[in-house]
Order: sequence, then structure tokens, then C-alpha cells
Amino acid sequence: MKRILFVITLIIGSLCQWAWAQEADYPANYAKAPRFKALLVYSDQAEPAHVDFARDAIEFFHRLTYGEGWIMDVDTSFEKYDYDRLREYNTLIVINTMPATGEQRAAFEKYMENGGGWIGFHAAGYNDASTGWPWFNTFLGCGPFYCNNWPPQPVLLNCDATEGCPVTHNLPAEFVAPESEWYQFNPSPRPNSDVEIMLSISPKNYPLGIKDVVTHGDFPVVWRNKNYRMVYLNYGHGDREFTDATQNLLTLNAFRYIVSLSPDGDPFKK
Repeated sequence: MKRILFVITLIIGSLCQWAWAQEADYPANYAKAPRFKALLVYSDQAEPAHVDFARDAIEFFHRLTYGEGWIMDVDTSFEKYDYDRLREYNTLIVINTMPATGEQRAAFEKYMENGGGWIGFHAAGYNDASTGWPWFNTFLGCGPFYCNNWPPQPVLLNCDATEGCPVTHNLPAEFVAPESEWYQFNPSPRPNSDVEIMLSISPKNYPLGIKDVVTHGDFPVVWRNKNYRMVYLNYGHGDREFTDATQNLLTLNAFRYIVSLSPDGDPFKK
């Protein structure tokens, strides 16, 4: 009898929820199935601090899948992903790695040129003469890697984005980010009219570093290239990156923003 009453209660609850959802001003949108798929790619052969960050990132994004609102696949290489396989995914979450071979890079370029999504962390944006991939500098919207601080340390970040930017709209004008190794690029992405800078390291941090000291320079750390569905996040070194609620919110905002721009329509509104 109790089981029957329990089932009846569930049915009534579901019907009520359905009825409420029909109201024009109902404030919630319940997914009837997973809204989208994303592929998280990281390297398990990277330096230990990058692997530590990747493991924490996998856990962070896995928690966002609770309730099967979306599907996350995880892999340690782009090797198995030609263009057709990449097309299955709304967004790529790329952790401290990048496509390695010419074939992998060609598939990635085609994916991004045709509306693919990318949220890249730290070394996912690292590109210098040794990587031999000029297209990636165009994609990132800046010059190659220039310098970095060492050891990892927290920094004061300034919000550069215009009011209402989906990635920063609910963040403070400045906040202290957890310790990381921060990459500076040259030329900076700031002069690029196709780039929107969202957050930068405040000049108040200079000199930045103890062993390797950055003394000056424009230092954007979060931006997007308007020609692509992408956001680059400079942080991603070590196991303390997900200890700050403000930076976690920034990560969530960037991910949600990229997903929402899908050529197939915003899955959060379906």
C-alpha cells in the first residue's frame, strides 16, 4: 500500500510540474533529455602540475553533469577524432594540450571554422615557434607565448569586459585569483579588433614572480576571438585552481556562454 501511495505521489508531482511548466512566466526550464554533448581532452603525459589541474577540471565539469543535463566524454588525445567525430560535440573543453599531428590539426581547424566550440585552459593556448602552427595564433588572436612568472602565485585580476558580458556580468570588478603560472603573449591580443578582452592581470602585481619575474607588459588572461566560438582561460597549473568560488563562477560562465552560442540554437532554451 505504501508503495502504491508513493508511486501516486510521484505521478501527481510530475503532473503538477508539467502544469506549472506550461505557464508563460514559469521560472524554470527542465531538460527532458541531455541538452548537448561536450568532449574534454587533456594530456596524462604532461608535467605533473598540468595533470593535477586536469584531474580537478574533470571533477569540476563532471559535477556539472549531475542529473544528466548534458553528456561529457573524456579522452587523453585528439587521435581518434576526425572532423565527423568532432562534429558530434557542441563544445571541446581542452586542458593543457592541443592537437598534435597535421591530421588532428586539420580536423580541429575545420571544426572551429564551421561553428565548433572551444574553451581552452592554460597550455591549451601555448604556441611558439616550436609548435609550428601559425593558424593557431590567428585562432587565439595574439602572438606566441612570450614569458611567464615562476613559481605559481595568486594575482589581482581586473575586469576589462563591457557591462553585460555573459562571462563576467556577475563577477566583481576585481578579485584575487588562486595561484597559477601565468602566460604573457606578444603581441598581446588587446590591439586585435576581433578580440574581446575579459580579464587582465592588474599592473599592481608587478613585479610578478620570485625566480622568473615579469616586470611589466599588457597581461590579458581571459578573452575571446569573435570570429570563433571560443574562450581562452590562462589559468590551469596545479591543484589549487578550483579553490576559489569567483574563479569557479568565471569557469562556469565561460563554458555556458560557449555552449549557448551553438549554431543549432541555445540548448539552454530548449
